[in-house]
Amino acid sequence: MRKTVRRRAVGGFIALLALLLPTAVPAGASTPSKDDVIVLRGATSAEGIAAGGGTTFYAGELLTGDIFRGDIHDGKAKRFIDVPEGRMAVGMKADTRNDLLFVAGGSTGKAYVYNTDTRKQVKEYDLAPGFINDVTLSSDGAWFTNSATPELYFVPVSRRGELGGAADVETLKVGGEAGTPLQPGQFGFNGIAAADEDDVLIVAHTQNQALYAVDPDSGKSSRIKGPNLEFVDGILVKDRTVWAVQNMANQVSRLKLSENFSSFRVRDVITSKHFNIPTTVARFGDTLAAVNAKFGQQPPPTQYEAVLVPAWD
Repeated sequence: MRKTVRRRAVGGFIALLALLLPTAVPAGASTPSKDDVIVLRGATSAEGIAAGGGTTFYAGELLTGDIFRGDIHDGKAKRFIDVPEGRMAVGMKADTRNDLLFVAGGSTGKAYVYNTDTRKQVKEYDLAPGFINDVTLSSDGAWFTNSATPELYFVPVSRRGELGGAADVETLKVGGEAGTPLQPGQFGFNGIAAADEDDVLIVAHTQNQALYAVDPDSGKSSRIKGPNLEFVDGILVKDRTVWAVQNMANQVSRLKLSENFSSFRVRDVITSKHFNIPTTVARFGDTLAAVNAKFGQQPPPTQYEAVLVPAWD
């Protein structure tokens, strides 16, 4: 893979938000009860969530970049890392062994890494213009998606948590079926997960309502055949099970992958009366925690929360 990040001219943030910030309020939206939700106390927006150690989770305030920490057992969450102005926090993943939290920086074009013990920033990476949407961890680093262009970005990380520098960031141009041009105002790559002992990257493509298998060395991609996944957003993979969040559909589809990752079938559709445009999900054994993003709602929401639902593994 190339050792320099390719920079491309892309449309402004307003065009990218055409899908991210719809104006319609989803059918069935309601005020959550405290039994099934954890309020992100003081949050004014939300998008990403990551499982930490034990029953701890981290969630991001989308439009400020601040990080919240909570616990699915005690049902509480509060602001944990207060970041400088001008940041965003979209998808995120926690490296619990090394106390690191990797955060996709949205329209900033950046990725951030925080130490969850000291609450301090460890690294900041300039990846590319566009919308850095999500991140997954492999055995040797972190992969980030860009919703504006079919590229992935790799940040090397040693087993001891040593991070590569700016010169070590690699850009993978994705070809094949996932490399098709985007329609104006649409999101392409969204959620991402490493699978099959890191030999395959599974990437959600929002515009195409699809999952793709991507070779992390060559960038070659192929569509994973199955029903269209409307509004597909964040994904989570364990072995050959995929949990695919479908934001405006207010559901999480549990999928079963074929042995060669060429196809999938829908095993279950997980819903909740408390879903209000969920975007990403973290797993804690037989429980999923999904963040409500409540994109574009008027009047502006006064509360954001994580919703707990069965994982049905």
